[in-house]
Amino acid sequence: MSIFLDKNSKVLVQGMTGAEGIKHTTRMLNCGTHVVGGVNPRKAGQTVKFNILPYGPQAPELEAGETTVTVYGSVAEGKAQTGANVSVIFVPPAFTKDAAIEAIDAGMELVVVITEGVPVADAVELCSYAKEKGTRVIGPNCPGIISPGQSNVGITPADITSGGKVGLVSKSGTLTYQLMYELRDLGFTTCIGIGGDPVVGTSHIDALQAFEADSETELIVMIGEIGGDAEERAAEYIRQHITKPVVAYIAGFTAPEGKTMGHAGAIVSGSAGTAQAKAQALEKVGVRVGKTPTQTAQIARELLS
Repeated sequence: MSIFLDKNSKVLVQGMTGAEGIKHTTRMLNCGTHVVGGVNPRKAGQTVKFNILPYGPQAPELEAGETTVTVYGSVAEGKAQTGANVSVIFVPPAFTKDAAIEAIDAGMELVVVITEGVPVADAVELCSYAKEKGTRVIGPNCPGIISPGQSNVGITPADITSGGKVGLVSKSGTLTYQLMYELRDLGFTTCIGIGGDPVVGTSHIDALQAFEADSETELIVMIGEIGGDAEERAAEYIRQHITKPVVAYIAGFTAPEGKTMGHAGAIVSGSAGTAQAKAQALEKVGVRVGKTPTQTAQIARELLS
């Protein structure tokens, strides 16, 4: 099983005809994602040809060759023609809010916002609107979501690991990839990069809740980083609601106070938002916290064995 995304998901790519859209649509198709269309109002009715060179867990089921994807003038049109239920956004920051709202208004069940640099006010508006309308947003500024061997929406490499027993939720894209690699022998139900901006559509808690309900997820790995209080809130949620083992890693133990580190949300002010405070909050509720990604993977392996 998986959460939020599976082999039946039908994906529209907003901004598919741009350089990043073309590159990552190719990668998504090559690992078996069911991309059913692109969206660009200026190129409606055109088609784009992609060369399929299968890789990743689904490669044996795919045929190499050429496939053609139609470009639609709007998300609503694309959904009407294809039955799409997922949208992934590769558009510049200035247009991201409108693209997301268009997808939400079209009734997409899941909207994955890859774009980095989305203004916080825009993120607040689009995430609030999505919640009001019942659409799940992942991102902005995230690598997306992958259910290995089923579907991959975003920019996560699909050949790191295969399906398995672990659920992964992470603020950091690169650490998502590293833990996927470190635990490739166990495999994953779903890996979600929620993004490290101050405002994101899906939280650690949302993912924890879904993994707890998923019968095939036996262990949860949670990656956090300095800044904000999301990990502390997740710790309290774990104490009250999670029965499955959780292993965590917090990035930023050596981060200097007052300096933004990598993500816009990764900033420490005084004692608030430090890696030490987050680790202590998690350990207090029984979560084992690794000091490095490799140690985190070792703890996860111990718990599953």
